Amino acid sequence: MTITSKDNETIKHIRKLKEKKYRDEYGEYIVEGIKLINEAIEEEANIKTIIVCDNCDKIEKINQSSMYEVAKHNCLYVDEKVFNTITDVQNPQGILAVIEKKNKEKEINYKEDIIVVLDDIQDPGNIGTILRTLDSVGLSQVIVSKKSGDVYNSKVVRSTMGAIFRVKIIESENLIETLKTLKKHKFKIVSTSLDTDKSMYDIEYKKTVIIVGNEANGVSKEIQELADEKIKIPMLGKTESLNVSVATGVVLYEYVRQKLK
Repeated sequence: MTITSKDNETIKHIRKLKEKKYRDEYGEYIVEGIKLINEAIEEEANIKTIIVCDNCDKIEKINQSSMYEVAKHNCLYVDEKVFNTITDVQNPQGILAVIEKKNKEKEINYKEDIIVVLDDIQDPGNIGTILRTLDSVGLSQVIVSKKSGDVYNSKVVRSTMGAIFRVKIIESENLIETLKTLKKHKFKIVSTSLDTDKSMYDIEYKKTVIIVGNEANGVSKEIQELADEKIKIPMLGKTESLNVSVATGVVLYEYVRQKLK
């Protein structure tokens, strides 16, 4: 049966998930497109529902093997008019899924060499790119401050390219207290900062917390005061700073270089 009414209860529920307060309330978020849904299936994410547009042109271009895997889940079929009320994409593929957040637990894994902390980062593209970079270097968690942008925003989810299913999101209610707890577990707190002569190449990345800060203001003063070390990326040109997601990648790949060495 194809749903043709935008007032269907499931459709109304999915529309609510476009807002952060409802994503928080229900512990669910939306992913769109067959690539992300395939990633969710492969990573055994808790897929609540998959919505398929029954008469969208692009749905016919998705290969049969992918649609076979999709069909193993709870699927609802809707017409194009209804699908357009729930999609967040300009040129949708005609398929989206509702996923349960897996990060209800707040427990930090203290066994990792490196823990990255996002201090009030706002831009969805930056947050998503950082998650993707964490995944690329084999890290499985990130700590985000309460005032950071929502990790489950649709733009963030798309820009993670599937890393959202592999990186645990730990939302810190009080970042100062979280960092103090990390210190008790013998982690060195390292803050990125322009106000230092110490280079990112001058430290050893073992049992290290790397804090990256807000796009406009950097790491907050209170957090910097708590840090054991401040580091910056050496610049040969006239630019004083890098985009925060680029800077995070540069620092993390120094960690990779040291680990491979």
